[in-house]
Amino acid sequence: MAERDNRRGRRDDRDENPEFADRLVAINRVSKTVKGGKRFGFAALVVVGDQRGRVGFGKGKAKEVPEAIRKATEQAKRNLIRVPLRDGRTLHHDIEGRHGAGKVVMRTAPEGTGIIAGGPMRAVFEMLGVKDVVSKSTGTQNPYNMIRATLNGLTREASPRQVAARRGKKVADILKKPEAEATAEATEA
Repeated sequence: MAERDNRRGRRDDRDENPEFADRLVAINRVSKTVKGGKRFGFAALVVVGDQRGRVGFGKGKAKEVPEAIRKATEQAKRNLIRVPLRDGRTLHHDIEGRHGAGKVVMRTAPEGTGIIAGGPMRAVFEMLGVKDVVSKSTGTQNPYNMIRATLNGLTREASPRQVAARRGKKVADILKKPEAEATAEATEA
């Protein structure tokens, strides 16, 4: 018994990563009607990230709020995704994400713009470490689906390095702008 407790203690120490920040997005009181009346429980939605390009979300249900938040945080840490960021502050390109009736559009933004996003999306961007982004959510206002749609779009984010590797080209070839080349050639002629 003592050996099992010791193992559990070590595992808890290992799970306790101070590098992750978390944000409680939503908490719902849910009830179950039983013969003697109603039994209340709580459902929590939490977003976790390292603010350097990793983010995840989790949901937890329990009879008490702190336990629901703990369960949601643990699930979020297990479901982290890595998102490439340009200059560590914004997205590489504009993206759309969908989940159910939720649709979100996320656009890159110049430095100093800040995070222009609605509630649950703002939590995702803050935990991800994005400092400049413009986003719009259409369709559902359900926080669960808004977060899922946001993460759906972020999983499709690709850095120039990833695109170059996939196409078998150099990063410089990917970043060249065709209009700039045409105007440079026209001025030389």
